[in-house]
Amino acid sequence: MLTELRIENFAIIDRLELDFGPGLVIFTGETGAGKSIIMDALEMLLGGRAENTILRAEAERASVEGLFKLTGATRETVNQILKREDLLDDENYVTLAREVRREGRSTARINGRTVNVTLLREIGASLVDIHGQTEHLSLLDVRAHLGLLDRYSDVEPLLGSYRQTYSALQTLRRDLASLRAAQADSTRRIEMLTFQVEEIESARIKPGEDEELRQERDRLANAESLAANAQEAILLLDEGSPETPAITDQLGQTVAALASLARVDASQTELAARAETLLENLADIAADLRNYLERIEFNPRRLEQVEERLDLLHRLMRKYGGTLAAVSAFGAQARQQLETITTAAEKIDELEAREAILLNELAARAEKLSEKRHKAAEKLARGIETELNDLKMAAARFAVDFQTRADPAGLPVAGSRVAFDASGFDRVEFLVAPNPGEGLKPLAKIASGGETSRLMLALKNVLAKADQVPSLVFDEIDQGIGGRIGGVVGHKLWQLGRRHQVLVITHLPQLAAFGDQHFQVQKVIKNGRTSTEVRHMAGDQRLLELAGMLGEVSEGTLRSASDLLQSAQALSTPP
Repeated sequence: MLTELRIENFAIIDRLELDFGPGLVIFTGETGAGKSIIMDALEMLLGGRAENTILRAEAERASVEGLFKLTGATRETVNQILKREDLLDDENYVTLAREVRREGRSTARINGRTVNVTLLREIGASLVDIHGQTEHLSLLDVRAHLGLLDRYSDVEPLLGSYRQTYSALQTLRRDLASLRAAQADSTRRIEMLTFQVEEIESARIKPGEDEELRQERDRLANAESLAANAQEAILLLDEGSPETPAITDQLGQTVAALASLARVDASQTELAARAETLLENLADIAADLRNYLERIEFNPRRLEQVEERLDLLHRLMRKYGGTLAAVSAFGAQARQQLETITTAAEKIDELEAREAILLNELAARAEKLSEKRHKAAEKLARGIETELNDLKMAAARFAVDFQTRADPAGLPVAGSRVAFDASGFDRVEFLVAPNPGEGLKPLAKIASGGETSRLMLALKNVLAKADQVPSLVFDEIDQGIGGRIGGVVGHKLWQLGRRHQVLVITHLPQLAAFGDQHFQVQKVIKNGRTSTEVRHMAGDQRLLELAGMLGEVSEGTLRSASDLLQSAQALSTPP
């Protein structure tokens, strides 16, 4: 449960530090005093939207921090998450914090360490369930009814198994659709892909071939000048002329002279060896040049072939990619697509057979899911009718309507095909008959504001018995409810507070009288600045607050407030 809440620079709140206990916690105060702002801050703390528009004027940052005591199943759930994220400090407490800065950046923290908002929201969902002023609208939204029923039905394991099979079926159907589309366009695609594959594969491309061909083309195109240069080098190195002896001949004489020198002066032996090595290298160069000269081709036909081959490769690269590697990859992909299309009929048969199996598996899981929902719906209806009886709607009747919709591609159920989605094939809607003789009709069409509030409270009260979330927040649950029923609602919330910590904003003194804790929220002006202050009300102060909620404080309202407190105490005291 929430034990401490600190808010700073949030809207008109300058600084608040609140300590909470278990049970029913009441917030009262004039409209606009800041009661809902406190709840907005709590919602942001739990992972809600964080915008710099909530910053108090002239403040650079707004912050909210909450300390939560962990007990029961919630303790185990939260600690598992904290261990997973290496954030566990104290197994009995967890601290959440949220900060928003003027430039718009927000920061989330758990136990002092920065985390992402998704993780904060995951933890927050296990700690607090907030039902704001617009929460009543969820009852009027038929799309929300199935989710509310599933919360009560505890179908999560079944629903998880169903959704795994559903996901596999959706993947298979996407593959089937792709194959069928490919098959429908197969003739044109086969022709195009066949041409592309044959064009690329007939070229028999080798990696790096284009570079090798460019080098060969350069040699063939310049064969005459290459041969002339090689011949000239050989002449100078090894053949010479009458006027100019060959370099190797002259170097040979030099080597002989140095050898004679070294025989007399041993210190020049290394020099003679170097000269001999140089002579050997020149001889090798001359031999290599002769080999090169023999390989030089004067072959115009081969040059034409190389040019044609290069032209082919360049054309393929322009069509299918900028490199030969890209062309080869394109060809491989086209070959794969061609094989897919040509074998599509066979694969479609295989996938259709698998689809039928998955549809049957999914139908079996959906039927189990629906069966559990139907049983839970009967129990839910009885529970809500009991609650409505306590809330002075004794003649009201509540039911859950189940419908299915025909779909040729749907699940095989009871000899027909029904539409389905990620939640099964059930189409659920809450029905209500507020008054005798009217018959059950869609709740969204006939419930008045006060009736909707009471239905919401009845539903939450029934659901809360199976709900593990320790703290529940109701922002003006008494909307549309008069004082005559306010005491009944207060007693219901007090009973809910025996299983949960319940934080309630209310304008009804009949409801507020049941609070285990009572806070008054008021707007004050100090030094020209408006701010929200919260006071813990007890004893005479609480009596005055309840009297003021009844009207002008007088002996009559004080006496009425005292009666409310005594009545609430009598109802809240075990016999």
